Amino acid sequence: MDLIELEKFWHLIDEKLQIWLEAGIKHVPNIIVAIFIAILFSIIAKIVGNITRNILRKALDSKQIADLLSSIIKVCVLVAGVFIALDFIGLKGTVTSLLAGAGIIGLAIGFAFQDMTENLIAGIAMGVRKPFQIGDIIKADKVFGTVKTINLRNTLVETFFGQMEIIPNKILFRNILTNYSIQGVRRIEIPVGISYADDPEVAAEVIVEQLNQCDFVINKEETAVFAESFGDSSVNLLVWFWIDYPGETGFMQARHKGLTTIKSALAQADILIPFPIRTLDFGAKGGEKLDTMISESVLAQKVTPEE
Repeated sequence: MDLIELEKFWHLIDEKLQIWLEAGIKHVPNIIVAIFIAILFSIIAKIVGNITRNILRKALDSKQIADLLSSIIKVCVLVAGVFIALDFIGLKGTVTSLLAGAGIIGLAIGFAFQDMTENLIAGIAMGVRKPFQIGDIIKADKVFGTVKTINLRNTLVETFFGQMEIIPNKILFRNILTNYSIQGVRRIEIPVGISYADDPEVAAEVIVEQLNQCDFVINKEETAVFAESFGDSSVNLLVWFWIDYPGETGFMQARHKGLTTIKSALAQADILIPFPIRTLDFGAKGGEKLDTMISESVLAQKVTPEE
């Protein structure tokens, strides 16, 4: 009985092997074509990756972002070739399983490295959109300085205090970002007060005339002075003028020269920049001066007869 069962067992195995062998022989042409497709797509992926990397390195400031994007494109082309080859052989179920597995793995990685992935995606998006470049002066989330390096996950900014700030890209991507270099100009605003005895129109003419003589002032037709408000001791003016930014004359230096020019112009025109002044009024409704009240009190004492 054991020999008969063993022979049946080997017979079944032999039949199964023959079926597989026949099926394999039938699929040999498809397998050869599939291998050819895989090799062809690997060559195409390499060529496309090199071309894409060269183009992106010229278009983007960060080589890391350019290399990453080119590698992603290369892998996508290669994976597409593998899927086509598997489908050509007839392994559609394998292709579906691979796609489903890749989706699940990608989802798991996204949850596990959410912060890193968010910074990475933000870095790629900024590399494509290019809201700023290396050397630009930017301000975002209490960081104000010059961009030194743009990486995949963070950006290095040198502040005006000489410190290097490492900013995650998601912060620059989420928050309001001001690029002070993209326009090439910047407006400086300087508040100044003049006494109530002086004419604001005359002060405005004097200030504009003197500021427009400065070499660092550009767009001279837009240099302006506006009456802003009434202060306790002065009429408050707001002075506007434009400079190249970044330029040969720095922002603080231009602001300093502008302020000294305004002071000198007002002094030459005999227009007073007043100190804080306090006028004391007495009486229930105000309007009574102290010297008047003292004079009236003394007079009243002289008129009143002594007891």
